[in-house]
Amino acid sequence: MRKKEFKFDKRADKYDSEFEGKLSEKFYRLLTDNITLSDGSSVLDVGCGTGTILKRLSEKCSIHGYGTDTEEKMIKQAALKCPDMDIRLCSCAEMPFNDKSFDIIVACMAYHHFSDKDKFAAEAARLLKSGGRLYIADPKFPYLVRKAVNAALYIHGIEGKFFTADEISDNFADFGFNMLESKSDSFAQVVVLAKI
Repeated sequence: MRKKEFKFDKRADKYDSEFEGKLSEKFYRLLTDNITLSDGSSVLDVGCGTGTILKRLSEKCSIHGYGTDTEEKMIKQAALKCPDMDIRLCSCAEMPFNDKSFDIIVACMAYHHFSDKDKFAAEAARLLKSGGRLYIADPKFPYLVRKAVNAALYIHGIEGKFFTADEISDNFADFGFNMLESKSDSFAQVVVLAKI
């Protein structure tokens, strides 16, 4: 059975001001507060949506920003918000960048949507420089809630799965990543992984 994917294109022009954008605010803050950046860092935001994270990171440091998303209207919003950045329409499983191009890769409120998490992990390993960091910001649910939500998504054939910080770390271990730390704030978590 082919799984259905969440689609955001119809909500792209109002995403930031409506419920989903406001819900994402806690994840944006947690990520921007805990990311290690320096001027000149090359940063790729996978599943960049409307470009909010790239915009905020560029306000912290002078970065070389890149974004990818599978939703055309989200990409258009991101390009408007981040006109000096390279924003592309593509899958997280196959991204059109050279090996070892990035110091930092982020996926904020996107990882649980990725249909092939192993391919994303392989791409992250290919694209990050040695010692580069990968930041995964995603929901953190209590055990029973996570199990119930994941079961409901599976039963209804909807693409998506939520993980604990340790499970996220395990998902990347075979691709040459170590977990450096995880931070959480109520229902939000950021997992920081380093490419070995």
